Amino acid sequence: MKLAILSRNGRLYSTRRLVEAARARGHTVRVLDPLRCYMRIAAGGFAMHYKGRPLKGYDAVIPRIGTSVSRYGNAVLHQFELMGCHTPSPSAAILRARDKLRCHQLLAAEGIDMPATVFGDNPDDTADLLAMLGPPPHVIKLNEGAQGAGVMLTEKPSSSRSVVEALRGLYATFLVQEFVAEARGSDLRCLVVGGQVVAAMRREAPEGDFRANLHRGGSAAAATPSSLEAALAVRAASVLGLGVAGVDLVQSSRGPLVLEVNASPGLEGVEAVSGADVAGAIIDFVASGRSLTRP
Repeated sequence: MKLAILSRNGRLYSTRRLVEAARARGHTVRVLDPLRCYMRIAAGGFAMHYKGRPLKGYDAVIPRIGTSVSRYGNAVLHQFELMGCHTPSPSAAILRARDKLRCHQLLAAEGIDMPATVFGDNPDDTADLLAMLGPPPHVIKLNEGAQGAGVMLTEKPSSSRSVVEALRGLYATFLVQEFVAEARGSDLRCLVVGGQVVAAMRREAPEGDFRANLHRGGSAAAATPSSLEAALAVRAASVLGLGVAGVDLVQSSRGPLVLEVNASPGLEGVEAVSGADVAGAIIDFVASGRSLTRP
């Protein structure tokens, strides 16, 4: 099979592991910087070039598209799809996951529980918006943040109002969520591939922080999700249409909640602590040609 991996940097751990896993299984693989791909779009067909040469003959493409290049990277991925390439996570699914507001709407519509979330646009509605959520602490998130960046905790009503007003002054799009105190700065990252949890890790926030992201200084250990947690993670990925996803869960008094669904999860931390060959599982899923069907 001839594979393409869309990645800005071929030296990144996750990209390197996918290349190694693909070559170990006898596939031909090439890393393509999505920002160097350019497209011709016409009713008579679709074409794409890379550094002066046409891109053709690829059987599948694996997206490793960062949030900073979501818009263009997804256009490139969609172009591959229109040219007949298979992908484990379609461009439309990645866009659904990257837009936190839409992601939460879709998950909630399917009965998937998560921290209560409010969203509004007009400054005149701030007080009532926060009242809809309930008393602080509140978690305020930028709509397209990643790796814990753009996530803030406010502990007083005045602090929540101040942060909301500041973000509106910057024309930022954001959500406000309930703070799940029972989680105690811990979450469960489940790596879902092809409708199965292939690895998981428990992440703990560093002292003085509430974010368990490894990029924020959190620690991690191998974990085995319960059957309920695994089913919830698989269902969340399926609702969004993602064949590969990192689903973050937190424990609450009402059971596990979906905190976030990452369309391009890093592999380094979870492979290191679990010993699982997540990259190999992704390549095997891609080679199988299977696609997930959204419910």
